[in-house]
Amino acid sequence: MIKIPLQDIIDKIVKSANISEGEVNAKIKQKLDQLSGLISKEGAAHIIANELGVKLFEPVEGKLQIKNILAGMRSVETVGKVQQFFDVREFETKNGRKGKVSSVVIADETGSIRVVLWGEPAEYVKKLKEGDIVKVENGYVRENQGRKEIHMNERGNFYINPEGESVGAVKITKREQVRKKLSEIQAGDTGIEVLGTIVQVFEPRFFEVCPECGKRARLKEDAFFCDTHDKVAPAFSYVMNIFLDDGTDNIRCVFFREQADKLVGKERGHLLQFKDNPAGFEAVKNELLGNIVKLNGKVNKNEMFDRLEFMAYDVDANPDPGEEIKKAEETKVKEEAVQ
Repeated sequence: MIKIPLQDIIDKIVKSANISEGEVNAKIKQKLDQLSGLISKEGAAHIIANELGVKLFEPVEGKLQIKNILAGMRSVETVGKVQQFFDVREFETKNGRKGKVSSVVIADETGSIRVVLWGEPAEYVKKLKEGDIVKVENGYVRENQGRKEIHMNERGNFYINPEGESVGAVKITKREQVRKKLSEIQAGDTGIEVLGTIVQVFEPRFFEVCPECGKRARLKEDAFFCDTHDKVAPAFSYVMNIFLDDGTDNIRCVFFREQADKLVGKERGHLLQFKDNPAGFEAVKNELLGNIVKLNGKVNKNEMFDRLEFMAYDVDANPDPGEEIKKAEETKVKEEAVQ
């Protein structure tokens, strides 16, 4: 299913139905009340668009600008300029199947996006340099921790500096981060930045994933299955939890694979060695305790345990003290101005 951001739906309704954003939001609220909370805001917006005869998505063939790429799309074609790329990582699944993956961040005049390369296409990053123009064909789009990614395997095409393609001044898509104290955060907060001290560290938990696309692989009878690639020999990924304290409160923070790697300051896959050797993680735990870290992410409500949890989207394991002092002073001035 193609996922369209709520604000994009609202903007399209405003433009096509010639009504104000306030009226659209009022209709969405009315629909939510009618359905007694059995539908999301996005779902309510879809219904409103349908009632007003607004087409939210029409199939597009050919090259897409990055801003128009949506999670759930397939056979995607786009062109962008290389901003950053990451080395090839090789992995081996539980059943001995070997594979490799790499990624590159590209941007055009409308935004930026990560392209994840699986299998033999992963080797393309070895030929890249910053500023190269790349063209991707036949990619599929996933959402990963709130960000869109194009994934590509051997069925796709990846061209480096193709003839006739050009990209103007690029626009890097950045999330606006709002610094908050832990005592101020609320469930549903997104684009939040927090700073605190690690006071507790838990051993990583490991789980099966599809080696092709990285999605969770589920056990059915005696085999693992991926929603996209059917029966697979699973690889493993991991998630880490810590408690962060900033003097006003503390909160459990969750780090999936890439962010867990950043937190411990090790290369990708380093934590996999502790899957069969949990005692070896004790040294990593001791290195982390007492460290000050800066995190960007969102706040979820864990209904099972009735607590807030911070989902980390980015990690700065060594924040600049001078920058943090300056930011604290700016925040204090703003608070005093409000008072």
